[in-house]
Amino acid sequence: MDKLPTEAQRLMEANQQKVHWKKWGPYLSERQWGTVREDYSESGDAWNYFPHDHARSRAYRWGEDGLAGISDDNQRLCLALALWNGKDPILKERLFGLTNAEGNHGEDVKEYYFYLDSTPTHSYMKYLYKYPQAAYPYDDIVATNRRRGRHELEYELIDTGVFDQDRYFDVFVEYAKESPEDILIQISVHNRGPEVATVHVLPTLWFRNQWSWVAGSDKPEAFQAEGSTTYSVVAASYPREEPHYLYCEGTPSLLFTENETNTQRLLGVPNRTPYVKDGISNYLVHGQQEAVNPEKKGTKAAAHYRLTVPPGKSHVVRIRLTNVAPAALDQTYGKGFGPFGSHFDDVLKNRRQEADEFYATVIPPSLSADAAKVMRQALAGMLWTKQFYYYDVNQWLGERGSDPFKPKRRAAPRNDHWHHMYNSDILSMPDKWEYPWYAAWDLSFHVLALTLVDPDFGKQQLDIILKDHYLHPSGRFRHTSGTSATSIRR
Repeated sequence: MDKLPTEAQRLMEANQQKVHWKKWGPYLSERQWGTVREDYSESGDAWNYFPHDHARSRAYRWGEDGLAGISDDNQRLCLALALWNGKDPILKERLFGLTNAEGNHGEDVKEYYFYLDSTPTHSYMKYLYKYPQAAYPYDDIVATNRRRGRHELEYELIDTGVFDQDRYFDVFVEYAKESPEDILIQISVHNRGPEVATVHVLPTLWFRNQWSWVAGSDKPEAFQAEGSTTYSVVAASYPREEPHYLYCEGTPSLLFTENETNTQRLLGVPNRTPYVKDGISNYLVHGQQEAVNPEKKGTKAAAHYRLTVPPGKSHVVRIRLTNVAPAALDQTYGKGFGPFGSHFDDVLKNRRQEADEFYATVIPPSLSADAAKVMRQALAGMLWTKQFYYYDVNQWLGERGSDPFKPKRRAAPRNDHWHHMYNSDILSMPDKWEYPWYAAWDLSFHVLALTLVDPDFGKQQLDIILKDHYLHPSGRFRHTSGTSATSIRR
């Protein structure tokens, strides 16, 4: 009997719950703003209640979002990429797009990003984001699409001219797991333009804000730990728990703030802390030195790399997220070795090779080379669009004053008869931007593709949506996270 590919062995260990290889994955949404979960408005107008303009300044309730990001399977701790080209009015921390009212063809993401590769345990993943070197044309995209009618074409990002003469960066993000709790991350920035260009790269680590919503809950903290002459370190943990460490090669400066709403900006109400969610953006983009914590601690931290990249050249940033403490590095990786070095490159190379070996057993040999690449990237897209989906509808109704068991209550715009529903799982999403909810009908088709690479996950997805805390007592199941439902027989 032929030996199983290494990734297939990992998958077996994960599905048999022997080794938690799937604890960390691409479970971070790329848009949490404008979703029904975050909607606490009177009218149920989720788009206008929580627009993109609020997202950088306002702490979310039910989930987090980020660019090329990952989280643990309960989304307590998140890691994603932030970028700044020196010209944008804000940091690029999440994807931008149009709301239903802004687009002449409905909601639509206005970015160029690609899920290039992923193994089913996420032992290896690769992502590409194309970042313009000119200021991102937020206002132009909104205004032009608003003027256009239904019978006209959408006004896309490429139509604005920001990619003319190839003046953009290709930003590749690769993840490779040394172990379930030890993740190597390589960020490769390529200047495709004709001139030298500067870009700020900020790998960002933060905690999902649970402490502001639940009285008495523990508040975590990230802080600068002791590093070395070759790397900086962020330590991040909840009280009474072992921390995770983000090692950042090259001793970049570490910036700290809190994942707290900037009420001063949004509501004109004084902030309860001087360090708020958009503090790092305000520090870098607007030069507000007081916006980040000089004590080097908070619930959101970023390593600041300023890269000057010649035309046609690239620059690599390497970071590592692990539960291995600095003092244990020598014991774990060898004396004087540290978190980087040739071993880092070896792990990345091995994971790429193992991904190739795994997909060689999945993709039919009869396919042409191009068709095989299309199939592999399509499967990668399915794996990348897993998402941690958290939604306690009973609590959501109560928080907006719509508790169905209280005689005096505000009418709920949706979910009034689904107060029993409780979601807290990794789910296969139709898309992590345009449809940031699970859709049971779509999910049922997803499993046909997912079972090609991970049959157990595909079966698990069908089991989840048929659990009692997902189903209505009448036997209906949720079609989407909005108001639709479908009756089934049990």
